[in-house]
Amino acid sequence: MRRDGQAQPAEVASGYSFLEGPRWRDGALYLSDFHTDRVLRYDGRGVTAVCAVAGQPSGLGFDAAGNLLVVSMMERRILRWDGNTLAAHADLSGYFSGPANDMTVASSGRAYVSNLGLVDPGRMLIEPTCLVVVDPAGVPAVAAEGLFFPNGMALTPDEGTLLVAETYAARIRAYDVAADGALSGPRIWAQFGEPAESLDLIAGSQTLPVLPDGLALDAEGCLWVGDAKGRGIQRVAEGGAVRDYVGTGDLTCYAAALGGPDGRTLYLCCAPEINKHDLSAMRAAKLLAVRVEVPAAR
Repeated sequence: MRRDGQAQPAEVASGYSFLEGPRWRDGALYLSDFHTDRVLRYDGRGVTAVCAVAGQPSGLGFDAAGNLLVVSMMERRILRWDGNTLAAHADLSGYFSGPANDMTVASSGRAYVSNLGLVDPGRMLIEPTCLVVVDPAGVPAVAAEGLFFPNGMALTPDEGTLLVAETYAARIRAYDVAADGALSGPRIWAQFGEPAESLDLIAGSQTLPVLPDGLALDAEGCLWVGDAKGRGIQRVAEGGAVRDYVGTGDLTCYAAALGGPDGRTLYLCCAPEINKHDLSAMRAAKLLAVRVEVPAAR
């Protein structure tokens, strides 16, 4: 179902490089701006800077004490912001050679971190990689292996299932989550296209119908799925059926979060297509918002 003729997303803020990792918390939206090395906060009235993060901030989350956790992509570590000081939380450099990526954090403070899994960034070749779990004390371990460009993630409200977007496998994968955070029972939650056995970023961008990126889970168990090659975001049910769609005009929607007082505002992190533009030299990224019928999962 498409939202043609219905409410279109409104621009909330603009002039950013590349917005990622949106998380709604305590009446505000937190998000990263890649190429200005900042974490931002939108409170409904305006955007303010929270902290500066060297090495390109990406995934965000909150530990059990309410401290902000931030992935530093190029430094391959998680940092912790307590409102005054930015401190090291976890070193991920021993688990993957390429940049760290997105993150989702359980209520206990246990974090799951994805990475780009590139064999040779100069040639843009992709290899299977791992998902890392970091315990509340900051100790990392391999949680799952064999993923192609693991990206956005979401935990179900009972924290018993982890959903992971594999961008260049064109699918959403689901895992069962044990009480200690261990993952098991990998299965395909939704498949958007069949990847080649050997793949690079350019080929994948050309051949795959959808490049699933950031995820936002709603109260009916559907995912709003950002598409790194599209011009909008689709609401997908388990099995892959598309239930709704919101267009984003000339921009690509990379990440999303459900928030607002009633959980029915869908925030969209949008920018020009990353494979066709040098976004580090541009300030064309925007934060958009649209009202939806089904609220965020609680």
